[in-house]
Amino acid sequence: MKHILISILAAAVLVSCATGPNAQTGTVVGALGGAAAGGIIGSQSGRGLEGAAIGAGLGALGGNAIGNAQDQRNAQYYGNTNARYHYRNGRRYYY
Repeated sequence: MKHILISILAAAVLVSCATGPNAQTGTVVGALGGAAAGGIIGSQSGRGLEGAAIGAGLGALGGNAIGNAQDQRNAQYYGNTNARYHYRNGRRYYY
């Protein structure tokens, strides 16, 4: 149980790096979907709660990564002047 709590805490710390609207929505949707899938898969081995916790952490990370990519793409497409970025070697990088 201690390992699960540590992994959930680590996932929350990593997910908090990107905070755009799509990243936040992706985090929540990914966590809910991952918890559902992990709970179903974990219940097959008699460890539904642990499966749900692991699935929620992994789903949150995946959902945040996808949402953050959408936020960056939207900022590029719509020319968001509030986006934080810098140029290196002629390419734009977002913080």
